[in-house]
Amino acid sequence: MSDTRRRVKVYTLNEDRQWDDRGTGHVSSTYVERLKGMSLLVRAESDGSLLLESKINPNTAYQKQQDTLIVWSEAENYDLALSFQEKAGCDEIWEKICQVQGKDPSVEVTQDLIESEEEHIEEMPETSPLIDLPTCELNKLEEIADLVTSVLSSPIRREKLALALENEGYIKKLLQLFQVCENLENTEGLHHLYEIIRGILFLNKATLFEVMFSDECIMDVVGCLEYDPSLAQPKRHREFLTKTAKFKEVIPITDSELRQKIHQTYRVQYIQDIILPTPSVFEENFLSTLTSFIFFNKVEIVSMLQEDEKFLSEVFAQLTDEATDDDKRCELVNFFKEFCAFSQTLQPQNRDAFFKTLAKLGILPALEIVMGMDDLQVRSAATDIFSYLVEFSPSMVREFVMQEAQQSDDDILLINVVIEQMICDTDPELGGAVQLMGLLRTLIDPENMLATANKTEKSEFLNFFYNHCMHVLTAPLLANTSEDKCEKDAVVGSTKSNTICPDNYQTAQLLALILELLTFCVEHHTYHIKNYIMNKDLLRRVLVLMNSKHTFLALCALRFMRRIIGLKDEFYNRYITKGNLFEPVINALLDNGTRYNLLNSAVIELFEFIRVEDIKSLIAHIVENFYNALESIEYVQTFKGLKTKYEQEKDRQNQKLNSNRFRRDARALEEDEEMWFNEDEEEEGEAVVPPVEKSKPEDDFPDSYEKFMETKKAKESEDKENLPKRTSAGGFKFTFSHSASAANGANSTNSKSVAAQTSPASSNGSSSKNATLTTAVTATKGSLVGLVDYPDDEDDDEEEETSPRKRPRLGS
Repeated sequence: MSDTRRRVKVYTLNEDRQWDDRGTGHVSSTYVERLKGMSLLVRAESDGSLLLESKINPNTAYQKQQDTLIVWSEAENYDLALSFQEKAGCDEIWEKICQVQGKDPSVEVTQDLIESEEEHIEEMPETSPLIDLPTCELNKLEEIADLVTSVLSSPIRREKLALALENEGYIKKLLQLFQVCENLENTEGLHHLYEIIRGILFLNKATLFEVMFSDECIMDVVGCLEYDPSLAQPKRHREFLTKTAKFKEVIPITDSELRQKIHQTYRVQYIQDIILPTPSVFEENFLSTLTSFIFFNKVEIVSMLQEDEKFLSEVFAQLTDEATDDDKRCELVNFFKEFCAFSQTLQPQNRDAFFKTLAKLGILPALEIVMGMDDLQVRSAATDIFSYLVEFSPSMVREFVMQEAQQSDDDILLINVVIEQMICDTDPELGGAVQLMGLLRTLIDPENMLATANKTEKSEFLNFFYNHCMHVLTAPLLANTSEDKCEKDAVVGSTKSNTICPDNYQTAQLLALILELLTFCVEHHTYHIKNYIMNKDLLRRVLVLMNSKHTFLALCALRFMRRIIGLKDEFYNRYITKGNLFEPVINALLDNGTRYNLLNSAVIELFEFIRVEDIKSLIAHIVENFYNALESIEYVQTFKGLKTKYEQEKDRQNQKLNSNRFRRDARALEEDEEMWFNEDEEEEGEAVVPPVEKSKPEDDFPDSYEKFMETKKAKESEDKENLPKRTSAGGFKFTFSHSASAANGANSTNSKSVAAQTSPASSNGSSSKNATLTTAVTATKGSLVGLVDYPDDEDDDEEEETSPRKRPRLGS
């Protein structure tokens, strides 16, 4: 058995009949020579000292309570209790005790102890009563209170007292005395009655609860509990229950039994939650039957309402009726919210039937209407109901919205209504938006989607979601990272050289939530989200948020990119390198300067992942375009490691190329050289890229190679003058634009920013035509920056000699 299962608290009963905690330790049953028998030992978990050493006496009455308590008396005034952390530990020790006493551990504890007690009772005179209740009179209240308080420590005596109270109708007599005391303003008697009624509740007997919580008695019980002796003034619970708390029937309830059960449940819940003091660890078990009483009442209420289809139909009809006024609709929605909360008490099969009944009656179309209403209370309650439905059966909700899409416009689809509520949340902390985002994530999670022989819910629903809903979800992101928006914000009080994203705090929080959901999609929807990112150039737009003054939003944008790179998908890698999408990340790192913070660590981790995983295409792109700006960062070896990986791969490619040349026969070599030197001079510097499979992502970023070559020649002289600007941290500052036109080089001729450096290659040269053997081509943002082979040192130096220039600028 593990230590956790053996972990117990030791309690002893003090002179005031209160349980004292003697410490926490680990219990074992073992033979103790000194005590000449099997004993219970408890050693403190803090220092191993002995908290308890008790011989298991064959004649001692032990009681097992509530699965985790063992209680017994070792002397007339010395009661002990062990409270176990786990039921399994209690069961094992109980079996040891029963083994010593020769009893069956499966027998009900109370019955077993009563039988044991009855053996002793048989030795007494038959006329001896089980318990002697004082007469129910005013001058006996103190005696009654002492009796009730004294039996709480003994399970056997508690059982006897409960039987006596049951048989003699004693509780109703006590409550009559309460009315007398209150009329006489007998404060002392009222204090005694508080102790008596509280003690009777702690007897934990359902039969007594039935009497105490009846319509006839419950308000007097509440009245007794108002007179706590520890309070200077009595509470006014009855006034609250009768005057302040109002029972609203949204639809008249004709079943009197159902109405009585609702009233009773509310009042008993009030007694447990409000009136009774917070119980100690030991007393929690005294009220377990009270908790069960409330539980089964709720089950009964739900079952009775569910069976009354006429009642529920009327509720739904009024909820969706346009003529229903706002106050009435609010009450109806709150009724359903409470109804669904009660349903959580049902067994799984009954809860399944309950939600199927609601679905059949039209709960989802009704929610679609009320979630779009202006009333904040109504929307909040509707969101809670929707959360119960999603938690119960996300498939049921998905099936409804897919069927709905065949008949309705995208704007009024339930999921789009949910997304719009998330986007339009007026709470400054976006509490409702966070809840709705969690529900959306559950709905789009492939882990809880079903697959059958005839259809796959995953493919069908994700097709629906990306066709009908994704544009609604990303609308705020695209709107707040558009070129017009960023330029406008850049003009107003911006000190940055880049365009920036909107810095309103609530907007930033919303964008962070959307990015969290999109990051989830990257991890779980490989095909659909990839197409969406490529088609919308989404990563470029997200990386605009790296400029936000809210670090948490910049980190969300970085996390999105990190998840994409973490997939190690070459489609994504080509998209990133062609779009030059590392530039905003590196700018953020350089802007951060020497500050050692979360942003710094997250960026470094991104590049370290690329280095460790040896993602060759990304390594080549980073080293060739950004190494000069990053080489001054020496507090980590990440960037030097990237350079090393780059050079190692370059050497391998050169060795492979040389090896292939020597294997050719002389004649083939001569023919190759003849073809080589006869190439047209106009193709100088052009890369030869092996054909790759054409895919949808590449359609969104066409190979604008010819346009690039024209741009490159136009920039050669200008780039010599516009060198990269040093930041205060000693690195280079790059500029970044998310403009698609800039990405394709449309505005590159009048660009005024510097954004790259020459390839970190150096060696002595050969003919510049050898440049066509390489495939490292750096383009302006949006044009191809594909890499299949690395350029060797000779080619780069020769190119510099024949056409002295820096690489084209990356900004717009």
